[in-house]
Amino acid sequence: MNKKVLITGGAGFIGSHVVRLFVNQYPGYHIYNLDALTYAGNLENLKDVETATNYTFLKADINNASEINDLFKKYKFDSVIHLAAESHVDRSIKDPLAFVQTNIIGTVNLLNASIGIWKNDFNEKLFYHISTDEVYGTLGESGLFSESSPYDPNSPYAASKAGSDHFVRAYGETYGLPYIISNCSNNYGPNQFPEKLIPLFINNIIEQKPLPIYGDGKYTRDWLYVIDHAQAINLAFHNGKVKETYNIGGFNEWQNIDLVKLLCQIMDHKLGRKEGSSTRLFTFIKDRPGHDKRYAIDASKIKEELGWEPSVYFEEGLNKTIDWYLKNGEWLKNVTSGKYQEYYEGQYLK
Repeated sequence: MNKKVLITGGAGFIGSHVVRLFVNQYPGYHIYNLDALTYAGNLENLKDVETATNYTFLKADINNASEINDLFKKYKFDSVIHLAAESHVDRSIKDPLAFVQTNIIGTVNLLNASIGIWKNDFNEKLFYHISTDEVYGTLGESGLFSESSPYDPNSPYAASKAGSDHFVRAYGETYGLPYIISNCSNNYGPNQFPEKLIPLFINNIIEQKPLPIYGDGKYTRDWLYVIDHAQAINLAFHNGKVKETYNIGGFNEWQNIDLVKLLCQIMDHKLGRKEGSSTRLFTFIKDRPGHDKRYAIDASKIKEELGWEPSVYFEEGLNKTIDWYLKNGEWLKNVTSGKYQEYYEGQYLK
């Protein structure tokens, strides 16, 4: 019998890459992609697998407990890979309750549905929860976040993800739910919604619009190519230890200002523009509240236990990412215009 794997948020940036990997690599699994198709969910990301016989899309909202319970009863999922989340820090500052609702309440709805349908028979079952390095707070100039780092979230987004992590672990201890949690660093790559730094700046350079840089631009982030992240999730899902946490990072720290300079350099070359011309678009803006200075992941545990490490160097990954956006101008235009939201209606509601 096919293994039934529910992937939440599977039409989003990271989720679409995970869905594609599982659909293509595991024909013996049936992959159910559950997504509410809010602003960052885009089924155009999955055109290449939408007709696969082992793939089903489910339009549903994890905030709707009764709807989620009904789907669990109907399809009897064996495993959950939980990626659905509100994830943009700036949005969380403007609307913290939306992040509490989706990231905490939505996660608890999935947890309740899981233990309800599995009814203490947890053999071959797994709840895999994907989280962020932001739950650990901020670092000074040295040091790395490890799986034992204390939680110290500083933004409403980070606090909501920390809360969801705690609920997953609590359900493991209280109800015996088998779980794995992974905390990842900043992802980049194809299909990312252009509110995030790299695709936003790629689009703005193409359009010759301002490149908004917070503060002095000297905030440091660890960057991870999204396909490497999907492969790490694959390994943790199949070979990770239950009730363990794995930090997934790129071993790849960049200050924002240096990353943007590199991005401009590559873009100017690819667009045939004078070298350095895009740096005139730099626009330094007021820093956001509670802005964490530095994130950096120690990913040695997943390397030692599961044999995972990044396969794509940053400049290689950045070039691949830029090339993808330049070759997929229609996708980018549809996303920035909002037209992509018509795809579900045309494809599934004919």
